[in-house]
Amino acid sequence: MGPRAFLLLLLSFLAPWATKALRPALRALGSLHLPTNPTSLPAVAKNYSVLYFQQKVDHFGFNTVKTFNQRYLVADKYWKKNGGSILFYTGNEGDIIWFCNNTGFMWDVAEELKAMLVFAEHRYYGESLPFGDNSFKDSRHLNFLTSEQALADFAELIKHLKRTIPGAENQPVIAIGGSYGGMLAAWFRMKYPHMAVGALAASAPIWQFEDLVPCGVFMKIVTTDFRKSGPHCSESIRRSWDAINRLSNTGSGLQWLTGALHLCSPLTSQDIQHLKDWISETWVNLAMVDYPYVSNFLQPLPAWPIKVVCQYLKNPNVSDSLLLQNIFQALNVYYNYSGQVKCLNISETATSSLGTLGWSYQACTEVVMPFCTNGVDDMFEPHSWNLKELSDECFEQWGVRPRPSWITTMYGGKNISSHTNIVFSNGELDPWSGGGVTKDITDTLVAVTISEGAHHLDLRAKNALDPTSVLLARALEVRHMKNWIRDFYDRAGKQH
Repeated sequence: MGPRAFLLLLLSFLAPWATKALRPALRALGSLHLPTNPTSLPAVAKNYSVLYFQQKVDHFGFNTVKTFNQRYLVADKYWKKNGGSILFYTGNEGDIIWFCNNTGFMWDVAEELKAMLVFAEHRYYGESLPFGDNSFKDSRHLNFLTSEQALADFAELIKHLKRTIPGAENQPVIAIGGSYGGMLAAWFRMKYPHMAVGALAASAPIWQFEDLVPCGVFMKIVTTDFRKSGPHCSESIRRSWDAINRLSNTGSGLQWLTGALHLCSPLTSQDIQHLKDWISETWVNLAMVDYPYVSNFLQPLPAWPIKVVCQYLKNPNVSDSLLLQNIFQALNVYYNYSGQVKCLNISETATSSLGTLGWSYQACTEVVMPFCTNGVDDMFEPHSWNLKELSDECFEQWGVRPRPSWITTMYGGKNISSHTNIVFSNGELDPWSGGGVTKDITDTLVAVTISEGAHHLDLRAKNALDPTSVLLARALEVRHMKNWIRDFYDRAGKQH
């Protein structure tokens, strides 16, 4: 698996459905928020207005006057002009309506914080396309897809809202986001502290760059999730790669594998790496959505899905054929929990979507996150981080080369103690926590850890099956937000 493919799988956490055309190993980041079909939407309808704001395509140059319409959503049912607040979701790599519908926390706290909710779509995603259908045509059109331009969009939009909505002008804004959106929320508070009084950055791997954390930490956490969810579970998965290699050595073995895994298309020897990437992506996705209740986020899944998967992987010391039959049963929990699927399609996520292209470009320019595996501390085949290979793959696709140290230059890496009022929340089950802030840096740069939490569980809507750790985390987050709001009004000389 090439480094870009690997990166893109992992980045699918960030890019919810955005990396579907990429090799599976890098999609994890993007697959997280956005289900691929509308039936996956939460049952509770959200009441919001869909609005558009004319943004500059380039905030930092004076050579072009071109503009585009940025989509944003506003919900003001509980907003109070007197003593209220504005909760501003810093949109990430996907359609903003999906993020709105999957960020129940903001809706749950709106009344308590007398808050207007604003969900701003990230440029180059959803409907916010600077060059319309040509936005992904080439690197010249994609040149304005950067985190800095996106943050400037948010700043201009906030200024517009305060200027045009009576009562909003003198209210505190809190930035909120999850995944890449969480990174943007933190970075927005750092870069525009005069526009946001604080930020909640959920599952935001702001340190998954350069050598700030070990490149193997992500897959190590995935492995820990499986190891703790059932006896010999991770060992069975670790053994499965060689079993696949051995079984795929012959034509009859390929035929057998196709049948045993109930695949929709016959395997050829050229498909084996893709098959293993697809299986790896499945385990990564499960780690991100290991939620304590039945969910329908990426796929319809049972509560604590990894525990269910591991029931089929209790014995690693069986024949290759029996092991792969067990792997099929485990995969089937993820792909066919509803029982409606006739066969498994290892290309099922390889549909072309604009989000995929956008995230692929970001992973080739600024969002360069090193990932690696060694097969010892993790349950995957060994794969080293290879920046040159990534660079060559990116140049071949986009005509650009990555700048691996730009994010740390721009946003400070680990040297962020001069900033204030950011809550970094991470779930211990979430592989992205390895690149997140998990210890307090100062009194106002605070880490909140959710022991039974997967990927930004705290931003999801409240649920009767929520573990105590996420209830405590949300209570702490709200307390910080109330303090920021109170301090804002105290400074303004107003009564809260």
